Amino acid sequence: MVRRRLPLGIQTFREIRGEGHYYADKTPWIGDLLDRGKYFFLSRPRRFGKSLLLDTLKELFEGSEPLFRGLRIHERWDWSVRRPVVRLDFAGGSFGRPEDLEADLTVQFDELERRFRLAPRYQRPRDRFRRLIRALHEQTGRRVTVLVDEYDKPILDALARAEVATAHREALRGLYGVIKASDAHLWFVLLTGVSKFTKVRLFSELNNLTDVTLDPRYSAICGYTEGDLDSVFAPELEGLDRDLVRDWYDGYSWGGPERVYNPYALLRLFDSRRFEAHWFESGTPTFLLETLIRRRVSSPSLAERRSTRDLLSVFDIERIGTEALLFQTGYLTITGEEQGRRGALYRLGYPNREVRIGLNEHLLRELVRNPERQQANSLRLERLLEAHDCAGLEELFHAFFASIPYEWYTKNDIARYEGYYASVFYSYFAALGYDITLEDSSNHGRLDMAVRTGGHVYLFEFKVAEMTAAGSALAQLRERDYAAKYRGRGEPIHLVGVEFSRKTRNITAFEFEAA
Repeated sequence: MVRRRLPLGIQTFREIRGEGHYYADKTPWIGDLLDRGKYFFLSRPRRFGKSLLLDTLKELFEGSEPLFRGLRIHERWDWSVRRPVVRLDFAGGSFGRPEDLEADLTVQFDELERRFRLAPRYQRPRDRFRRLIRALHEQTGRRVTVLVDEYDKPILDALARAEVATAHREALRGLYGVIKASDAHLWFVLLTGVSKFTKVRLFSELNNLTDVTLDPRYSAICGYTEGDLDSVFAPELEGLDRDLVRDWYDGYSWGGPERVYNPYALLRLFDSRRFEAHWFESGTPTFLLETLIRRRVSSPSLAERRSTRDLLSVFDIERIGTEALLFQTGYLTITGEEQGRRGALYRLGYPNREVRIGLNEHLLRELVRNPERQQANSLRLERLLEAHDCAGLEELFHAFFASIPYEWYTKNDIARYEGYYASVFYSYFAALGYDITLEDSSNHGRLDMAVRTGGHVYLFEFKVAEMTAAGSALAQLRERDYAAKYRGRGEPIHLVGVEFSRKTRNITAFEFEAA
């Protein structure tokens, strides 16, 4: 097996193919798109290969035949035909201020006009866009391809400032309206991004786009499949536990039968040979974490949520749905599908260990606002679980809640709610990567949390004293015999009942016993 160069951070098809990097062939999906129609939209999370997909299309349409030798589309393509391509790219821009979008577009259209030798004629970006498309059609006699990379980034960059996001949205609405008005001059159009602003006016100008985001036929158009690992990256798997690779970085689904690996994280693993949260640490938006905290979304609930297809596709500046936000940004993925009377109902959950650990660790930092103490507590928690020291767990969590400043409770609304206490508790375990089952059902009821580690099973029940009926959490574990479901495994079982008080803002009871 011959090892090739890893395409770390490279989104240029010509460089990857021309300089001997690994490349997973995505041209079968490209060919299928071209057979199906003319206008398309694809949403995928950041660093998932959208830019490389567009660059591949650009080289294909411009007739770069040597780059495609050995790929599946090569034999079916007419290399005698070259088509003009207009590519707009917002991936590298920063759009936090009102003037940033027009400045970026000015630079892009200046470069495009120089490339195609067109003398500047207009100032407004949409006028320059319209003229560029029509002039290229007239010059070449062939209809134009338009590719837009990260079409929504100007809006996403400004979400913390609604007035700026709205201004960018309206400017982009005018720009993208040119596409629909230029139908006679266009041959193929693909827009990619993280989100789809469907219920606002932006996409009213693009209602002729076919959204293939949740089309099962294109579930693997970005990302790496199991087959890619076997056929393309086999030399890199030597010395790595394949099951561990799958557990950490596989698991993304957009409704198709095949799940895919996060390409950025996988390449980083092959380079560093270390299992870490490579993709997550490359840039988690503060806006996402702040939104989850503001909406009092409990971290345990993130492991199992549900949504319809329509809600997953909606991304609104004024009201962003929690499920849509998490799904479109890649922190939740489709884990199952149920057919209801109103259509498909998707089950959502963490795609893999990387996201489960990373998201809970960052949420924990937001919840506790004391990163040094949080890190120390996490390290101690890991040691206590390895030693199966339940008494030490009680001391650890009691000390932790006692250390949170009084001002945090008075200034943060989330700390007044039951889910806050359970979220902190759960996120400590999830951030360490433990095997956790939430609300595990049996014929006796639903257990709050089960944790398996080191050949032991810990069954947790949580209560808030002021919000639940009399009777201890440990007594409930006993009475409902939640341990019965786990006894057949032959592993030691620990029952742990934890009770919180909103008045004292701490644990009032932490009882445990062997089952």
